[in-house]
Amino acid sequence: MGNSAPGKGYLTEADELVFLLEEVPRKLRKLFDASTVRFGLSRTQWRALGYIYRTPGLTQTELAKHLEMERASVGHVIDQLEKAAFVERRSAEGNRRIWALHLLPKAIEILPSLRTAADRIYERVLTGISEEQADTVKDMLAIMSSNLED
Repeated sequence: MGNSAPGKGYLTEADELVFLLEEVPRKLRKLFDASTVRFGLSRTQWRALGYIYRTPGLTQTELAKHLEMERASVGHVIDQLEKAAFVERRSAEGNRRIWALHLLPKAIEILPSLRTAADRIYERVLTGISEEQADTVKDMLAIMSSNLED
């Protein structure tokens, strides 16, 4: 991806690609925000429920790593989920200072609806993209991600 020729402006093909790479997640976040609000959840809370569902007993520190948030910020998210009766904190075995996170029945009941909402968004974003194209994009994004590792 080279630079544009002199006199053609300062936007390059690389700029256009990176702008698109930034635009898609922004639009996805907006769609997810709109789809989770009817459940009384933020996108971050929805993601937290997903991680806790996949790994019952996840600690707040582990969840913070998954969500790429500070531990205290995740504590606030968990407080909200606990207040809404979606999640409970339980003492971790052998260490009363560590809290294990578990879904409550109310969260488990809405998971199928959340799954359906997510699937609709995924279907929308992937419309018109073949499996081969999707594989190519995944490969390209994996390379880009690797290129940006520390």
